[in-house]
Amino acid sequence: MSNRHLARAVAMQSLYERDFHGDAAAKVDDIVLRDLEEFAPGLDDKGFAMELTHGVLKKQKEIDAIITKYAPAWPIQQITIVDRNILRIGVFELKWSESVPSKVAINEAIELAKTYGGESSGKFVNGVLGAIFKDMIAQGEIKEVDKQEPKKKEEDAPSSAEATEGK
Repeated sequence: MSNRHLARAVAMQSLYERDFHGDAAAKVDDIVLRDLEEFAPGLDDKGFAMELTHGVLKKQKEIDAIITKYAPAWPIQQITIVDRNILRIGVFELKWSESVPSKVAINEAIELAKTYGGESSGKFVNGVLGAIFKDMIAQGEIKEVDKQEPKKKEEDAPSSAEATEGK
């Protein structure tokens, strides 16, 4: 599991706990630090989990309004706590994270939903985030990171032997 995927899982678990206990729960930093220690003790990028958690909480009213707009049949409090917080992370990354490409944000949210949510969570998260992304494109809300050429993965790049074979 990649560091960022694990950090997203920890952020989701921390937001879940805070949501489950209500806003009167322990300080969110304490929750995230405890979850990092318990579920991801070897994680290199612990700051990313904290960044996601704080970003979601800072923008929660706006995020919840967006979710409500794109899932009108599901009032925010009727969405399961797991799905609600996965959507919150996905919407935050989709709309406000300049370091995460939109398609990565959507795919990561779907994977979290498949792992931690119910049987149809992946499809639900995909539908909501896909509709948001489609409207972002239609409205010209393209993030800078989405305009850049995707980086070629090392395993996709030809080895030096393969590169010189054709010469």
